[in-house]
Amino acid sequence: MEVVKGKKVTILFDAKKCIHSRSCVLDRPDVFVPNVEGEWIYPDRATPDEVAMLALNCPSGAIRYERHDGVADEKPPIVNTVRIRENGPLALRADAIITGQGEMLRATLCRCGASGNKPFCDGSHTATQFQATGEAPLKEFSPLSLRNGKLTVTPAENGPLLLKGNLEVVTGTGKTINKVTQTAFCRCGASSNKPYCDGSHAKIGFKS
Repeated sequence: MEVVKGKKVTILFDAKKCIHSRSCVLDRPDVFVPNVEGEWIYPDRATPDEVAMLALNCPSGAIRYERHDGVADEKPPIVNTVRIRENGPLALRADAIITGQGEMLRATLCRCGASGNKPFCDGSHTATQFQATGEAPLKEFSPLSLRNGKLTVTPAENGPLLLKGNLEVVTGTGKTINKVTQTAFCRCGASSNKPYCDGSHAKIGFKS
């Protein structure tokens, strides 16, 4: 974990969670300076509000921040969501507790089965040429009585991601296709009902 303290805000960067979406270096290459050796994060080149926006645009949660000006840090979202990335991970934004990992508000969860940093994505879907649509079919669902609150994510041994709590499933283009209070997402990469588990992990001998 890199911790870079500025005058008004501290930036925390966890390289293990980074999936190289590159929004940080594309949006503010003066704050996150690409392709340099040594120091590369400069919090004082942006306002605390701007740093907060950069962090919120980081889907993996690799970038976090701590403000020094008395303004509250990142709050849980009003709506818990998981977005299905085309040929890639599940991008979670929720008031989540991930078993064995602790509390977090943003995370990208592996669904190709190949990550060396499970349950998080490490980019292995690219190397393995994982293919899975980000536009899964619409399910029948009822409105949730609450759209936020605590969400628990439990990676089942040799099995799927088990989620319990209020959650809206969203396609890569932003269409809500399901609303659930509990579900199981495939993380072996073999389900024929992606992003949901269909039991294929047992057939292929998935281990995790």
